[in-house]
Amino acid sequence: MRRTRGHRWAGRAAALLAGALVALALPGAGLGWLAWCGLVPMLLLLARAESARDAAWRGWAAAVGFTLVAHHWLVPHLGVFTVPALAVAGLFWLPFGIAAHAVLRAPLTTPRAALALVWLPCVWVVLEVVRSWHHLGGTWALLGLSQWQVRPALGVASLGGVWLLSGVLVAVNVGLACAVSSGARPGPRVLGVGGALLVAVASLGYGASRPEPPSAGVVHIAGVQPGIVSDSVAEHLRLTRQLAGSGADVVVWGQSSVPLDPARHPRLAAELRRAAGWAGGHLLVNVDARGQDGRITKATHHYRPDGLAGTYRKQRLAPFGEYVPLRPLLGPLLGHTDAPEVDRASGAGLTLLAVDGVRLGPLISYESTFPDLRRALAARGADVTVVQGSLTTFHGSWAQRQQAAAEAVRAAESGRAAVLVNSSGTSAAFDALGRPLAWHGPGERGAFVVTVPRHTGLPPYVRWGDTVPVLAAVVAVAGVVALARPPRSLLLPCAVRANRGWRRGPARSENTPRGPAP
Repeated sequence: MRRTRGHRWAGRAAALLAGALVALALPGAGLGWLAWCGLVPMLLLLARAESARDAAWRGWAAAVGFTLVAHHWLVPHLGVFTVPALAVAGLFWLPFGIAAHAVLRAPLTTPRAALALVWLPCVWVVLEVVRSWHHLGGTWALLGLSQWQVRPALGVASLGGVWLLSGVLVAVNVGLACAVSSGARPGPRVLGVGGALLVAVASLGYGASRPEPPSAGVVHIAGVQPGIVSDSVAEHLRLTRQLAGSGADVVVWGQSSVPLDPARHPRLAAELRRAAGWAGGHLLVNVDARGQDGRITKATHHYRPDGLAGTYRKQRLAPFGEYVPLRPLLGPLLGHTDAPEVDRASGAGLTLLAVDGVRLGPLISYESTFPDLRRALAARGADVTVVQGSLTTFHGSWAQRQQAAAEAVRAAESGRAAVLVNSSGTSAAFDALGRPLAWHGPGERGAFVVTVPRHTGLPPYVRWGDTVPVLAAVVAVAGVVALARPPRSLLLPCAVRANRGWRRGPARSENTPRGPAP
């Protein structure tokens, strides 16, 4: 019994390390190639679990390892809440652990290997979609984001969003796991290798063959990145003045760059109008303050020399960063953390800002990670999407690279160039194919100007929407039904064994009467 218990915990510890290995594929560590094979150790551990219960524990442990490495920069800010947060995060891989054990356990048969190649990627996608609910922390650290520098892979995102890209990566890993599974016969091995190659070649081939997206001119966008300073507004104004004569059409400041409501401070509003005239005649600032309605919001304000031209209020707020869920219950427990003392209020909907005939789609920081918001802006007619960010709290961490890298995937999904301007962090810009147009790391200070193409046409992901998660959910449910009431092809090995037993006849007992001798 002790040996069995020790073996179980050894397997769970190994799963913890296997999950941590997968996280190294994400931006930050930068081992993007690992996403194509890094799930294999975890899949083999799940297949070799003693039972479905043990597989669930291993799936939970793998998720904890993955989350701890991918979000290690959050640990100092979570404090004593790190353990419960990791425990909850582990629940999202628990069903995947059970599913992988159900189809990959020994002896691996060809029908179950075929089912695994289709079903497990769908289960993974469904779980990624569920954990991406904005009240649970959003779409940070999805597996598909690991491919932000692989242009052919980004073509897959234009077809079905980051969800399809994650599914492709899991399918390749499942195929490789089938190929190296211990005890597997030649059939499952050949099917695994063939399936992995087929999925990889077809996906990358589609992405590599994508034509250059059409464009209708360019727009020159200037970003101001002052870093961590004591007087944010004064430094932003100083750097904006330096952009005079730069050819910029619009100047963008990062998130929370203005800590006062200009409507309640006429002198500040006059300075912003004047700054709009210094370069291009258009200025986007971000106001994080209590407004005239008494609510604290984070909002994009579009200024021209003649006044305020438009606003956008942030819709999706970061839990525990901009509001506290269940504040009456959890609020008293968060006094020693960085959780906000007052909840921000969310905005009502998306909007477009007109800059000399160019329609800009604004988003604010945390919102940039959600594919559906970017897709909606493109569908509404945005020529370029602009994100105002600030990662001062996580300065120098993986968070800055992860946020900037996600813009490449968002650009490919939406078919629109994406520009991210961070007050303190990494600012970046990408065209509709995910190719970098600008990259300014957290150590850089100053202002920059990037020439951004105005792409036209809409990729399939914008036209079709989130069909991939819907289809994945259908296949995931169908797989559960198939395993609960398996078709004859899945029961065939059991039927063969039963038939052999019938031919041998029942075992005789001492009390079985013997017939007369022939």
